[in-house]
Parts: sequence; C-alpha cells; structure tokens
Amino acid sequence: DKPGRIFLMDLNEQNPEAQALEISGGLDQESLNPHGISTFIDKDNTAYLYVVNHPNMDSTVEIFKFEEQQRSLIHLKTLKHELLKSVNDIVVLGPEQFYATRDHYFTSYFLVLLEMILDPHWTSVVFYSPKEVKVVAQGFSSANGITVSLDQKFVYVADVTAKNIHIMKKHDNWDLTPVKVIQLGTLVDNLTVDPATGDILAGCHPNPMKLLIYNPEDPPGSEVLRIQDSLSDKPRVSTLYANNGSVLQGSTVASVYHKRMLIGTIFHKALYCDL
Repeated sequence: DKPGRIFLMDLNEQNPEAQALEISGGLDQESLNPHGISTFIDKDNTAYLYVVNHPNMDSTVEIFKFEEQQRSLIHLKTLKHELLKSVNDIVVLGPEQFYATRDHYFTSYFLVLLEMILDPHWTSVVFYSPKEVKVVAQGFSSANGITVSLDQKFVYVADVTAKNIHIMKKHDNWDLTPVKVIQLGTLVDNLTVDPATGDILAGCHPNPMKLLIYNPEDPPGSEVLRIQDSLSDKPRVSTLYANNGSVLQGSTVASVYHKRMLIGTIFHKALYCDL
C-alpha cells in the first residue's frame, strides 16, 4: 500500500546498504510505481536515470537527474506517447533516446494465464526520441528485459514466455534487425551486461507456476545465468546463482560490479553476494 521508491547501493563501499533516494521536483510521488530503469551519463559526467513508471495502471517514462553529493534525485520530465503503452523495461543510449519493450501484460491472474497459453507474439520493441517514435522489432511472445552491448552495436531482448534472448543489430537509423536467438529453457526476465566482460546476465524464473500460484510453503526459486560469447556459434551459458526459494524467491535481474553481484526479485528481497 506504499508508493514505490528508488534505492541506491554503492558497491564501492565495504558494507553497502540500500538507501531510498529522496526525490524533488514535480513528480506525483504518491503514484510512483517504478519498474524498468536505465542510466545515462553525459559528456560532463552528469548521471540521469530513466525510469519506467506505471502510475495508476498507466505507462510513462520519468527522467531524473542524480545529485551525487546529496545522493538524491531531481525529477526533470515525464515522457508519454501512444507507443509507450505497457512498457516493461528500457535501455537509454543518448539524451532522450532509448529502446523500450512493450509486453502487453495484464494484472488479472486469469488474463495473465490466458496470455501465456495463447502466446500471440504481439509484443514489440519501441525506439523513442524527441524527433521520432517507432516500433523497431516485433513478434515476441512477451518482450521483457532489454539492454545493449558495451560497444552499443547490439541490443539484447528477453522474451520471457519463449524462454530465450534475442540478439538484434542496431543500425544508424535506430532500426533493429534479428541476428540470433539463444534458448535458455527458463523464463528470462531482465538483462544486464557485465561492464568488465560484456557477458549477458539474465535474471530467470525456473518455476513459473509457483509465481502465479504462490505458496509460502513451496516458494518459487531463483536463477541467474551468465551468457558468454553470445555472438559465437556456441554461446556458453553457465549458472551464477540458483536457489529453491529458501533464500531468494522470484529473481528478476542481476547486476555485477567488480566481482560483486546484486540480485533483485519481483516481490521478495534483494541478495548481495560476492562472485
């Protein structure tokens, strides 16, 4: 029943703690319901957060400036567009230039189940800029997490119900063309890239039915996969973390920094660990 919040953990600290960031500006914080998040650092080394927001079941993208000294956020702008509906995740590549996944998800349990059964391949990836907004890739069962390679030549899209990752080539006009699909055999949620190696990290759900029908006596497990050499003929997939739900339930994303990893979940808690 509480508004959403955005937390900071400084992994440079010896014992980092999650700190809720104060937000100033014109944002209606009572309706804040943050989901996807991406950062952009400009040529002056100023950091901006782009956050997918679902206020009152709507979809917006909120832009914040990060004040490093005060460790706070200043809300700068709300972006809305007819193509930015049912937005799940976002990856920013320039000032107000980003890709976003549209997953057309429902909130009703029965509609979620129906959507998974029907598998209509109706979801898409949208490119947004102040000058142009367009669909650049489509045909996913449920487009979910999205991120970009370190050289920004390729975009990675998680198709959660199809249990795979799509690798797309980015063109100068921001269009995307398919390169390959990596099957993982587990529900793939959000993606990040290891800043040191360029490996893809995927937060996954090995027990989908346990998510839909939650039983605290038999909770959903967690899984984090690392995908190396993703463009090769034989990408290497390894397990960085796996748990039956006794420690962590419903893993959605994992972020790595200097051999430290933070794993997020849908509704449970976050796990901070060493690699």
